[in-house]
Amino acid sequence: MSENQKCLIIEDSDVVGEIATRIVTELGLDVRRVCDAAEGVDMCGEFAPGVILLDWDLPAFGALDFLRGVDELYDGDKPAIILCATENDPKQFALAKAAGAAYHTLKPFDVDSIRKSLIDAAIIKADDASVSSGDEPETSAAQG
Repeated sequence: MSENQKCLIIEDSDVVGEIATRIVTELGLDVRRVCDAAEGVDMCGEFAPGVILLDWDLPAFGALDFLRGVDELYDGDKPAIILCATENDPKQFALAKAAGAAYHTLKPFDVDSIRKSLIDAAIIKADDASVSSGDEPETSAAQG
């Protein structure tokens, strides 16, 4: 499995994290999940993800702290970072993009929104992005 087929999910909500993990796994990626940004920076060094799903609303060591930590960790090619937010706030997206999160998706997300973000980030191809189980995950409780 190539590096870009590895996904790190940084999400403090158990429900949202479980849904994201299930979706990304069904899309064929090798997934690891952590609950806070500091652990996420450490996991980047160990796991070498090609893509990161990053919750915007993390306690203590937040998303911007994580983005600064990742910036210090990588000299060259960094993983694609997809910001996961509950609000459609263009200022928030611009701030995150300037800090290194080039992509974003809104919660509650579903297979289609995550698939689109992974395609946009060139992690998966559109023709390779079918869900293997055929069951769509529940998304009604995926706010966090």
